[in-house]
Amino acid sequence: MVFVTPTARNIEITAEGLQEDLARLGMQKQALERELAAVTAHLGSVQRALSALQALMPGAASSSATTPPVDTDAEAPTTVAPAPRPSAPVADATEEGDETRATAGHPESDTDSVRAYGKLTEQILAYFAEAGDVDLRARDVASALGRDTDSGSINGVRSTLDRLVGSSRVRRVGRGLYRAAKP
Repeated sequence: MVFVTPTARNIEITAEGLQEDLARLGMQKQALERELAAVTAHLGSVQRALSALQALMPGAASSSATTPPVDTDAEAPTTVAPAPRPSAPVADATEEGDETRATAGHPESDTDSVRAYGKLTEQILAYFAEAGDVDLRARDVASALGRDTDSGSINGVRSTLDRLVGSSRVRRVGRGLYRAAKP
């Protein structure tokens, strides 16, 4: 029989706890990197839209001098984890505006995660098409798409589902329950 001292046992418990924290923090980091990539893309598109509007406004030269430009490249992560893909094939056509918002201003060399982030609507619709006539919760959809790492990702799916209900592409069949709209 091997006798383990209390100090050795405490060290072992601490090491196990740290390993669990490391795994959790790794997943959280990936989720935050995806979110930062989406925010960076949106920031760039808002800056371009603002620049275009300022160019159309009389006296725009004086207002643009007071608005400092924001360097979006300096804040972008050096590595961005790719966004999870659904098991169902994703349609080629994107809903008008989704991809534009996600990829606006990004050169072709950008990562696929920024482009995939703007295709959440298509991923959800593809999942509903695959699921058939079944009631689904937002958390189930997020889990199937690999977007259940944190509450922000799940809320993004929930918001997209609400928008799809508003456009009659998905039906709300109960509190928190969604189903594919019948053609």
